[in-house]
Amino acid sequence: MSRRSCLRWVAVAVLVMGLMLAARVSDAEPLRAIRVKDRGHLADPQAAFWKQAPAVKVTLLPQMIAFPAQPNVSVTSLSVKAAHNEQWLAILLEWKDLTKNDRIVLDKFGDQAAVELPIHFSKEAMSSPMMGNPGGRVTIWQWRAAFQHDTDKGEPTVRDLYPNAVVDIYPDQVLKAIDARPYTGALGLDNPTSRHKQSPVLDQMAEGWGTMTVHTDQKADGKGVWRDGAWRVVITHPLVGVSENQPRLSPGDDTVIAFAVWDGGNREVGARKAWSNWIPFRLAR
Repeated sequence: MSRRSCLRWVAVAVLVMGLMLAARVSDAEPLRAIRVKDRGHLADPQAAFWKQAPAVKVTLLPQMIAFPAQPNVSVTSLSVKAAHNEQWLAILLEWKDLTKNDRIVLDKFGDQAAVELPIHFSKEAMSSPMMGNPGGRVTIWQWRAAFQHDTDKGEPTVRDLYPNAVVDIYPDQVLKAIDARPYTGALGLDNPTSRHKQSPVLDQMAEGWGTMTVHTDQKADGKGVWRDGAWRVVITHPLVGVSENQPRLSPGDDTVIAFAVWDGGNREVGARKAWSNWIPFRLAR
């Protein structure tokens, strides 16, 4: 057997072992979503009820199964709390990050965090926490610091992002909208991440690597605040999803939950991230 063939089989074996280990629930302390009386949708990182919610420390690992990878991630753990008011679920994430990266320009990335849950939870057929797997679809609510900046302060102009840029004229100033569309990049392709932001959180689903899809009907919401070298981010979503591709949860339910964090200052983006395995998750009655 050639050296190349040996390396190929070793890579396949490592990949299979990684997927098998990832599809198991970790031994981490279970996360419990307390029941609160607040009738709003809970997207307030400073709300008083968070003092009553027990915090769970979640260990994060570098994503080293799919390429490109980042072996030296900045965030190796985060504190997580959860709450619900029978209508909305809220997850509070806190982690240390000495740099606030909330603007995306050429060759620079933004801070991000994500919450992942299986759409249909089954102990006998666990979905992979690595963006799910065929037949094991997951929901992923991803908060982005750049989106938070846009929702708080308005979307930046080209001059804001590139102060030394020189622009003589824009295509949409001299062409019809349909003719100017090829010049509008992601907007012209109707990329959902390029639309006007009403929330800093993307409501997504996946069924394996490379299958991430943004829901046309966005229900996820949240808010992130950076202060004293740390992010405090709340991600919220209705307990009962509006489609079969969203979880339908009730007080008293047991399921699992996983997390991911990207440090833009450490050039983390896409597959270059810190992630957690599934941890047990229960919603209080």
